[in-house]
Amino acid sequence: MALAAQKAGVTELFVPAENAAEAAVAEQLTVYPARSAADVIRHLAGQAKLSPASRTGYDAAGQWLGPDFADVRGQAEARRALEVAAAGGHNLLMVGPPGTGKSMLAKRLPGILPPLSYEEALETTAIYSVAGLVQAGTGLLQQRPFRSPHHSVSAAAIAGGGTVPRPGEVSLAHNGVLFLDELPEFSREALEVLRQPIEDGCISVSRVHGTATYPCRFMLVAAMNPCKCGYYGSGVRECSCTPSAIERYRQRISGPLLDRIDLHVEARPVEYDALAAKTGGEPSADIRTRVAAVRAMQAQRYQGLGFTCNAQLPSGMLRRYCPLAPAAEKLLRGAFERMGYSARAYDRILRVARTIADMNGVEQIGAAELMEALQYRRMDRAVGK
Repeated sequence: MALAAQKAGVTELFVPAENAAEAAVAEQLTVYPARSAADVIRHLAGQAKLSPASRTGYDAAGQWLGPDFADVRGQAEARRALEVAAAGGHNLLMVGPPGTGKSMLAKRLPGILPPLSYEEALETTAIYSVAGLVQAGTGLLQQRPFRSPHHSVSAAAIAGGGTVPRPGEVSLAHNGVLFLDELPEFSREALEVLRQPIEDGCISVSRVHGTATYPCRFMLVAAMNPCKCGYYGSGVRECSCTPSAIERYRQRISGPLLDRIDLHVEARPVEYDALAAKTGGEPSADIRTRVAAVRAMQAQRYQGLGFTCNAQLPSGMLRRYCPLAPAAEKLLRGAFERMGYSARAYDRILRVARTIADMNGVEQIGAAELMEALQYRRMDRAVGK
């Protein structure tokens, strides 16, 4: 409301005292916190002036206060995939038996993403304000959102809704992470509603009392077991599922949704030596520094094009921004013919390869970068391959 008032040319605004810090985000407004209507009357009559609300400072460095990657033992492949996903803004699926730390890894992803820019913080805070989720006395949100709805969540809760339209989980995760644990346990309706928001970065919610369009540019991170019992291919315990049962379990996730997930990575059981090691893994702050540098490179490359990271690179621009070395071109052709990738999967392989090349500091995508990108399409393979 304060942002809308500012746009309309309002210069002074009276709000409940509990909301003053939130409203003061609108920089061109003088915001007065009032405890009652009588406070406003006395102020206007010159009897008892209210003091304007002070704006809370915005920390552009955005120090991460959540869980740290230093706590993670082992899981080198999954950690690498998470860094690639963060560096390019890609969606990620982790597949592995119970207890391998998939949720633990996902919760640490926001800590390696670049800090929210002021514009991103303003957008995110506005969404949470609409949803009534900004705590009293809080100004701009300074941490990237991490939303983790239970698998019993409805499609309406994912997309948004209510008698008066309100943001759903996809919008509350805007500029952050939407984590779906136990992915095949979500209803098909709830999963399918994700497809268009992932592509468009916004969602329109229509109800009797009106239509609202909310931004929803988020990173989708999902986790699942490899089969119903959870132990297919784990090497820890024998799987009790038949090949057909494994395929049925995996088919709960539609092909079109799976195509929209850029990286599929295996989370393996952690060995005892890694768990018992006295030293932890690399801290989030160090990984975040590398990710921020790669994101800055992409923002410079795509300046003025309306997007800032490789995951948002339109299909029509792939040829221009994803040049392949001859060896990489040959490798991709063979993989495409052998695996039968969809056109959408082909595009996402190139985007991930572009990110890996950026991380390696090279402009042309070589065979090494493409090979790593292809390894992140594991769910495209049939059971037993």
